[in-house]
Amino acid sequence: MDRLASSETEARCVWVNGPVIVGAGPSGLATAAWLGRLGVPCVVLDRADRIASLWHYRTYDRLKLHLPKQFCQLPFLPFPPHFPEYPSKHQFLSYLHSYAAKFGIRPRFNQSVLSTQFDPLCGLWRVRTLDLAADSGRTTEYICKWVVVASGENAQPVLPDIPGLDKFKGRVLHTCAYKSGEDFRGQRVLVVGCGNSGMEVSLDLCNQGAKPYMVVRNS
Repeated sequence: MDRLASSETEARCVWVNGPVIVGAGPSGLATAAWLGRLGVPCVVLDRADRIASLWHYRTYDRLKLHLPKQFCQLPFLPFPPHFPEYPSKHQFLSYLHSYAAKFGIRPRFNQSVLSTQFDPLCGLWRVRTLDLAADSGRTTEYICKWVVVASGENAQPVLPDIPGLDKFKGRVLHTCAYKSGEDFRGQRVLVVGCGNSGMEVSLDLCNQGAKPYMVVRNS
């Protein structure tokens, strides 16, 4: 798909005869598959080194989909029938890689988007990226008709501003850095929040021999 979508007239300038999609997670892959189905070429960019990097690097080990699989599958490809109703993190990642392979989606990795700017003179978008894999700090400008932002709503962790937290001598981490309760065996752990992540982390801590306590803002 990438070779059909662009022609590199210069080393640092790429013309895309269609949209540039920022993000190679589930939304970016689904958008690319739909466009391919309609015969619209595109280029997918991602600042990480692999598909669905947030699922690879920023999720805990016991994570499963929070909805039944029929509500989470991407267009044109259902989950394998042997997958459970709530696929695990590793099963979902396997599915996403199979999805990209089936529809010929080949993202350009290690491309950090520095800016997107609409040029009213030519009616096109200019997307400037930095190649994180190159030591030279090489930048590339993609010129395209449309830009699709599919970078995800949870790309950046948000930590609450709690007075006195800087004086706490214990370990403080966001759930995106949490992997397993094994690291906290025998310890008391305060979990702030009772959403999906808070409940699952608390259960995992219990199963791994830790002593979780939960606080929530609202009753």
